[in-house]
Amino acid sequence: MTDFKKRKLVESVKSRHASRIFSPFRVIGNVSNGVPFAVGTLGTTFYIVTSVGRSFQIYDANNLHLLFVSDKETEQEITCLSAHFHYVYAGFGNKIGIYKRGILEHLIELETSGRVSALCIFGDYLCATTEENAIMIYKKANSGDKYATEFYTKFQVSELEGGDIVSINHMPTYLNKIVVTTRANVLLYNVRTGKLLYTSPDFPDQLTVAEPAPALDIIALGSIAGEMILFNLKLGRKIRTIKMPNMRISSISFRTDGSPHVCIGSTKGDLLFYDLNRRARIHLLKNIHGEAFGGISKATFLNGQPIIVTSGGDNSLKEYVFDPSLSENDAEVVVQPPRFLRSRGGHSQPSTSIAFADDESHFILSASRDKSLWAFSLRKDAQSQELSQRLQKKNDGNRVAGSTIKEKFPEITSIAIENARIGEWENILTAHNDTSSARTWDMRSKRVGRWTFDTIDDGFVKSVAISQCGNFGFVGSSNGGIGVYNMQSGMPRKKYKLHKKAVTGIAIDGMNRKMVSCGLDGIIGFYDFNESKYLGRLQMEAPITSMVYHRSSDLCAFALDDLSIVVVDTVTQKVVRQLWGHSNRITAFDFSPDGRWIVSAALDSTIRTWDLPTGSCIDGVKLDSVATNLKFSPNGDMLATTHVIGNGIFIWTNRAQFKTVSTRAIDEEEFLKITLPNSSVSGNGQFLEGALEQDETQEPMDINNFKSVEQINSELVTLSLGPRNKMHTLLNLDVIKQRSKPKEAPKKPEKAPFFLQLAGETVGDDASGREGLTFETPEQIRARQEKEAEAEAAKDELTKFRPTGRIGFQSTFTKTLMDAGTSEKDGRYEKFLQYLVNLSPSAVDLEIRSLNSFEPFDEIIWFIEALTEGLKSNINYELYEAFMNLLFKAHGDVIHANNKNESIKSALDKWEEVHQNEAKLDSLVKFCSGVLEFVSR
Repeated sequence: MTDFKKRKLVESVKSRHASRIFSPFRVIGNVSNGVPFAVGTLGTTFYIVTSVGRSFQIYDANNLHLLFVSDKETEQEITCLSAHFHYVYAGFGNKIGIYKRGILEHLIELETSGRVSALCIFGDYLCATTEENAIMIYKKANSGDKYATEFYTKFQVSELEGGDIVSINHMPTYLNKIVVTTRANVLLYNVRTGKLLYTSPDFPDQLTVAEPAPALDIIALGSIAGEMILFNLKLGRKIRTIKMPNMRISSISFRTDGSPHVCIGSTKGDLLFYDLNRRARIHLLKNIHGEAFGGISKATFLNGQPIIVTSGGDNSLKEYVFDPSLSENDAEVVVQPPRFLRSRGGHSQPSTSIAFADDESHFILSASRDKSLWAFSLRKDAQSQELSQRLQKKNDGNRVAGSTIKEKFPEITSIAIENARIGEWENILTAHNDTSSARTWDMRSKRVGRWTFDTIDDGFVKSVAISQCGNFGFVGSSNGGIGVYNMQSGMPRKKYKLHKKAVTGIAIDGMNRKMVSCGLDGIIGFYDFNESKYLGRLQMEAPITSMVYHRSSDLCAFALDDLSIVVVDTVTQKVVRQLWGHSNRITAFDFSPDGRWIVSAALDSTIRTWDLPTGSCIDGVKLDSVATNLKFSPNGDMLATTHVIGNGIFIWTNRAQFKTVSTRAIDEEEFLKITLPNSSVSGNGQFLEGALEQDETQEPMDINNFKSVEQINSELVTLSLGPRNKMHTLLNLDVIKQRSKPKEAPKKPEKAPFFLQLAGETVGDDASGREGLTFETPEQIRARQEKEAEAEAAKDELTKFRPTGRIGFQSTFTKTLMDAGTSEKDGRYEKFLQYLVNLSPSAVDLEIRSLNSFEPFDEIIWFIEALTEGLKSNINYELYEAFMNLLFKAHGDVIHANNKNESIKSALDKWEEVHQNEAKLDSLVKFCSGVLEFVSR
């Protein structure tokens, strides 16, 4: 039963969504994937629903601001979307979820194992197609229901009838009928009766898309060969064929604001606009979505608006608008080309490098393998923006020669940013893959800068850095050279040549005094930046792949190829920590803002948190995807990571900002397997989760009432747990008393004025002051005074009396010591020692001075034996030494004069025997210290 409970506890811990320190919060930079979006209408407003994997996002079509995200993740990837007034229908696996404002209201599970591929909602019906070419029809259970939930009928499309289903549509004015488009033909079904009403002839080319036209009975079909066919269902024949060679059609949409235009999207990413009246092309937008990601997944005009919305697999959502024609009424209408209106987007491939762009954790700079550089906002998605790669003008004002359609800069491998001079000149420096120059960027204008910094030895750029003042940029070469440039003028300033292989890291302190570099040759170099000279070097046993510098503590962390992280103090130029634990190559690591932690990620799919003061791993998580980059926010409240899977940046909250985290080292068996942050609401933790929730996997630790262990091991010498200055007070009690003596005798207060002399009963009339007093004769007064004098004399005599032997008053100290000394059992002095340690320094001094110093010296002997027993216990070591010091100060003359006494001599011999082990320990410590000093030199 106990094993079962332990197993259940482990399972509950393993299933937790957060570790002891980090909790998943959100994902930024995800807008859309290859699933076609859905457009919903609410009155005169439109909203757009996009899929981001297992969740969806709802945007306002008017400004593309994010309105809602799905409350929970779906069980599988979303395969299709549809919108109908307030409700969003999402198909995933063999289920259909019906959502309102992102919250699931109803779930329909299809009676099939195939995945849902398309949805169509009209009237009282919900139609869904599956990968098995089955069409499932659902109907509203009651006429007042908001959506269809009751299964109605099902019919199958066989291979002879057309094969795989491409799309399913409802034609206007076609009551209870749906048009099913297959790869070969078009089928018309009556959903109420479940009958096949019409089958079109087979088309020569494979069909890819179908879209109802604004005209009655006409549907537009797109083929794999680049033909758009206008097919009349009522007549059962083609009425027009528009050919576009070498263009596989992926989307068709008709303009409905009065202009007879149709837009045709292709898998190459091109968007073509065609005028049906003039039978001519109007315009062609080239490569608006990446061909490598499937091109345009869907393009549609907003109903009654000259605005077209497009999306693709490159994680972008764009809007284009047609401006009104400038032609006169009599002249021929000239249609202006569509103008780019607005967009939302992100990386189309996983990020390769990230950095927080400001001290307020507002923007994150992110570079990706898609050769783009983005500034993502953590506060508002609409503020995210891609940095422009349009080159600057020449000094004479002319633009750079060449075509305006160019390839982007090579992939960015490293980013450095400083904001001290933001707005004055460029403040970002990037290294690019297989290029011999680094580029500058301006964060204020969100565009590429004026300068390129070449390497000093014609090697490829491997690392970059910027000084904290923002004046100097550093470029590390694959051949080992380091060049220093002025960020304002772009002019070279200094050169360094220490490394024999690629420079993998450069850093400089906040005062521009000391510079540090590392390379694949395993060398860590230290430089005086002001005087341009070398200060020293460290040779590591393995190549160094990356470096992180913490300016406030002057600590540098280096990732080595032997799977370790080495922490070096740049002031002393010595290794202070070496962290072992990862079982595969380290991909990223970073310091916490306070310099106490290092968080690292590796190819072993783990993220570990290291506590530098103890050098131990205090937290670890196992992930489904390997982390490639990792950065702490400047405030320490968030951790940003990127992974080999996923185009977004994953944000984790730091729970340690609200509660204390134990520094206990944990083993890899205790690592939690947690899921990555996602785009849903309830699937992540809250930003204040650490403050609002209690971690049930840990025992609550109260740091205000923390009690140290009295002794770790009985064989270890342990000092007392009391105040540190208690021993010093005991040793210097004579000096303290001497300093505490008054420097002069107290002065008699000056005589008060006459009007202040009366006080108490003397105030007022003398007669009223005497009221109630009895009359006494002189003899009675004399007798009373003599009696009071005798009482005072007896009191003085009692105070001067010094008890000896068994007669007189005994303090608790003396009584406890006597009881222990006369006892014969083991550990007899334990109670006395406990009482002695708890006494104040002044009380200890008084009691020791009050010990009986006359023969047979029992109290002194018992006291020495008690201290000897205390030393044997290895507890309160320094206090017992201080007590012995006080004993010799108070009774040293008596002990010296009677050193031949057998009892005293025996007690002192036992005291010396206890000190022999400490003397041996002292010699060993000195020997080890000498050997270490010799070896270090």
